[in-house]
Amino acid sequence: MSVPDFVLELRRHVGTAPLWLAGATAVIRDADRANVLLVRRADNGWWTPVTGIVDPGEHPAETAMRESWEEAAVRIRVDRVASIGVSRMVTYGNGDRAQYLDHTFACTYLGGEPHPADGENTDVRWFAVDDLPEMRPHMLARIEAGLADEDRARMELTPESATGE
Repeated sequence: MSVPDFVLELRRHVGTAPLWLAGATAVIRDADRANVLLVRRADNGWWTPVTGIVDPGEHPAETAMRESWEEAAVRIRVDRVASIGVSRMVTYGNGDRAQYLDHTFACTYLGGEPHPADGENTDVRWFAVDDLPEMRPHMLARIEAGLADEDRARMELTPESATGE
């Protein structure tokens, strides 16, 4: 996966120590709201919505729009915040550790021919909302929040935070 320059600069100072980073997830539906756009990650082969790291000074909704264009060559409209959550600690193959404050957005496809536009994904495809591929539970929860027609954003709590421990 492509690492933003500001993260590379931080890594020069902190090595592999855990970083707390903001992320954005775009749950993109077609105009009929029957399909959702997913990408197959090049690093691990899992299907996910479009995701990315928020650049310094960037609004997370702008990140969702930027990443959708960079990764899948599609233009989107961000409709609402669907959920806010915290990822587990992630340890990458090089030993770098990070944890993410994720902002998941419900989005609508506006245009563009979906395809892997950079090296971060090997495939981009529409899936019927009732026939999604196998995916990790935390990504499925983000999709469910993005597909829900709710007035309020969900707060995705870990089991530890939900009990106050």
